[in-house]
Amino acid sequence: MKISRHCFLKIRSAMPALSLALVTVLALALGCTKKPTNTNEILVGEFGSFSGSEATFGQSTSEGVKLAFAEINKKGGINGKQLRLISLDNQGKPEEARAAVQRLITQDKVVAVLGEVASSRSLAAAPVAQQYQVPLITPSSTNPKVTEIGDYVFRVCFIDPFQGLVMAKFAALDLKKKRVAILRDVKSDYSTGLADVFATEFKKLGGEIVADESYQAGETDFKAQLTQLKGKKPDAIFVPGYYTEVGLIARQTRQLGMTAPLLGGDGWDSEKLSELGQDAIKGSYFSNHYTTESTEPIVTNFIKAYRDAYGGKTPDGLAALGYDAAGILIQAISRTTEITPKNIRDEIAKTVDYPGVTGKITINEKRDATKSAVVVQVDGKVNRFIKTIAP
Repeated sequence: MKISRHCFLKIRSAMPALSLALVTVLALALGCTKKPTNTNEILVGEFGSFSGSEATFGQSTSEGVKLAFAEINKKGGINGKQLRLISLDNQGKPEEARAAVQRLITQDKVVAVLGEVASSRSLAAAPVAQQYQVPLITPSSTNPKVTEIGDYVFRVCFIDPFQGLVMAKFAALDLKKKRVAILRDVKSDYSTGLADVFATEFKKLGGEIVADESYQAGETDFKAQLTQLKGKKPDAIFVPGYYTEVGLIARQTRQLGMTAPLLGGDGWDSEKLSELGQDAIKGSYFSNHYTTESTEPIVTNFIKAYRDAYGGKTPDGLAALGYDAAGILIQAISRTTEITPKNIRDEIAKTVDYPGVTGKITINEKRDATKSAVVVQVDGKVNRFIKTIAP
């Protein structure tokens, strides 16, 4: 029995604390059945953290995806068929991410899935896509293990080994730092992976990791760890976490009298970073997927379209990656003679030099994207472009 999406969402909105699995069971018990599939539509699933502590990640990504879908649908769709996006909120929880993909594939019968941002949630959900052999494209999960899950799992972002190398090179060669401390989220696959790579590459360049402290997402007091770091007198502090904690860490770092710059990865990219970090985060650096200061027509056109669609808001890197992930999927579907998950998978794998907002994207044999990264500096709500670093 197929569940009506309207009924499903009605139950979910009335009882948001219920897991996806329990909502599904209740919907079935109430006799909610799904209407027959519209043959003039192509169903694509999306799962993301639309609520929870990292909600800006999911919201930005989804806005980028929806913009790409709206543009192709306005042009008549793909071979006369309109794309319809079915989005599910995983609330920032790995178990909910897995349940969302299970539902999208088995109940909604989507031909492909887009998501997630966080590596830990992609690692939880991607095995479901692989099991059912439905292609999944993550816009921004950078942990290498994500695409190792199987041949139906792809990404359009760079991976942690490259991102870690970028920041290690920038710290050692551009900033001329010799002694760096690390503060990592020990429960995050993204954070630990990036920290490990940074440490290895920075030492290869002659640098020293003077301390390596940890925290867990959700914490608000980091002074004990920062006091330990202060005693080691680092030239810089590498904090490969998410904006939710990084902003607070920046403020507490300055409160302790530490002036060393903070360095990070793309998990910093949110309009909330400066709101949380205030003046303390200004002058810090992180690696990212694109810069809004680019003058490339594909970038300026995207920014204009996004601002027009979303009330003047400037798109962050997650929105750009969502747009690119959707674009690669659209291109793959348009090349298929018959729209099936396997055919779509095969076409995604053939992607070469896709002209993305975040740069030219080629999907390699490991289903990862080969592309450049940029380093930006936080300047209030603006991230100033510093340099591009190629693979």
